[in-house]
Amino acid sequence: MKTVTMLEFRQDAEGVLRRVAKGERFVLSHRGKPAARLEPLNAASPGNAAEDPFLSIARRAKPSPKGKTRHADIDRILYGRR
Repeated sequence: MKTVTMLEFRQDAEGVLRRVAKGERFVLSHRGKPAARLEPLNAASPGNAAEDPFLSIARRAKPSPKGKTRHADIDRILYGRR
């Protein structure tokens, strides 16, 4: 299984997630230690990446003027008003 650093993931999250959607698996490392596993939820059907809100986040992401984005704000950006 390939390893992706947090820096690599932040720089190309959309590309990494597209590869995951195609069936690749990765270990996400933080400060040199394994932190998470990135793998497809359903390897049999990768789904439509153009309609997946998580995979399309890079097109809609905006820098936060306060430097941090709250989880609720991320959910609102990804999934719309709730």
